[in-house]
Amino acid sequence: MGLLRSKGYQDIDAENKSNISRNTVLVDPECQIPQEIEMASVSVVPDDTFTITQAVNALGFGWFQVKLSLWTGLCWMADSMEMTILSILSPSLHCDWHISRYQQALTTTIVFLGMMLSSTFWGNLSDRYGRKHALTLCSVLLFYYGILSSLAPSFMWILLLRGLVGFAVGCTPQSVTLYAEFLPTKQRAKCVVLLDCFWALGACFEVVLALIVMPTLGWKWLLALSTVPLLLFALICPWLPESARYHVASGQTDKALETLEKIAKDNGKPMLLGRLVVDDAMNAPAHRGRFRDLLVPFLRRTSLLLWFIWMACAFCYYGLVLMTTQLFEASNSLCSSEPTNQLKFETCAAECKQLQTTDYMDLLWTTLAEFPGIFITIFIIERFGRKRTMAVQFIIYALCCSILMICTTRRSFLTVMLFFARGIIAGVFQAAYVYTPEVYPTSLRAVGVGSCSAMARLGAMVTPYVAQVLLKSSLSLAITIYTIAALSAAVACMVLPIETNGKELTESVPPRVTNKTRQT
Repeated sequence: MGLLRSKGYQDIDAENKSNISRNTVLVDPECQIPQEIEMASVSVVPDDTFTITQAVNALGFGWFQVKLSLWTGLCWMADSMEMTILSILSPSLHCDWHISRYQQALTTTIVFLGMMLSSTFWGNLSDRYGRKHALTLCSVLLFYYGILSSLAPSFMWILLLRGLVGFAVGCTPQSVTLYAEFLPTKQRAKCVVLLDCFWALGACFEVVLALIVMPTLGWKWLLALSTVPLLLFALICPWLPESARYHVASGQTDKALETLEKIAKDNGKPMLLGRLVVDDAMNAPAHRGRFRDLLVPFLRRTSLLLWFIWMACAFCYYGLVLMTTQLFEASNSLCSSEPTNQLKFETCAAECKQLQTTDYMDLLWTTLAEFPGIFITIFIIERFGRKRTMAVQFIIYALCCSILMICTTRRSFLTVMLFFARGIIAGVFQAAYVYTPEVYPTSLRAVGVGSCSAMARLGAMVTPYVAQVLLKSSLSLAITIYTIAALSAAVACMVLPIETNGKELTESVPPRVTNKTRQT
């Protein structure tokens, strides 16, 4: 490959190399600069080559990453709105279509089933054909099925269409993969966690939208209007950059160089001198994006533990989201000393209770808890590491859930405890999103994140039957299940074999590596 020219620097050609030593670089025809100074200014390694990691770190965080943050955040916001709507849709369907509690839970489960079935598919698609193409297809399908969901004439149709929505949503975690691959090492954790601000913003926007739309227009209009961010993201997808790491991993080095030049231009930095090279033996296309490679000896323990952690995290997070509306809707009956006729409560439409303005306001307050959760996670994740951060937050979440077992009709107490629990579990989710792309190499990063996302959806599929069905008969049993899940996940976090804090993103699985060479 030819050497690149950069503004303010001269190329190193064969004639120059015959006149200068390897320890000098031509910057001006009349002066020579020692290698150490040249390395500090343009980050060129001694053999006049550089890797994607070195280029991304040298070009730093600038306007390119700011734009990518907004574009990726829009995708994350749309995903959040589709998830938040689940806790609002079920009570409305219960009243409008007279569905039982089990059917309400099924409307949530079917979405996560679609997400689970599609997560690995989208991961493989991203690793083989690029993150940009997968996200473009995802946004179009998500908008299309979201609109069709608002026109569903019956319960079976809503199940089918929401399942297809879930299938498309399964690709949205790949936006985090794309985003992380363009971030310098020092800013990566903070930026990925800050991306959760868009998730929290989307959740808050959905609650406010429901507060305005539901009393007058109903849930069908809410579903339709919730697809607006998806339409916007689909329209900007042509300008979405493809991952330079993906281009290098797939042998498209020229395209990777074009992307790096664009980053340099947007960030106002000089392009690096030398040849772009791969820093690991990773350029065998047949070994990219294979699910079974997640279980090679080097990664087996990490993958199994991460699958459990993601499953427990989604189980606890979405369980809390669904519990919030259930507790606001029926806290009096749950804490009443009089027995409840469960069969009547499940089947009789006369027992339905639409969410009121006070319910939406309290739901908004608990959703706002994600913002302090984000900032707390940013503060501690670089100081204490990824593993400890997730473990401690899981333990605090378990404590908050234990306090919720104190059955009370005081709405203020309920709101405060849900506020703390929501902020903590949101921080755990973001810490997991930081750790997972860091621990997997480029050749397996998308499929690794996709497999973890699939396991998260498995946990989310189960949680409606605890938060929406079991909770109605036994508050203490439902809370105990969430507490045990959180504590088990905390243990899993502590025994993860790799801590990624401060480490560069790897490009491939090292050949013939053993577990002994990769200890914490």
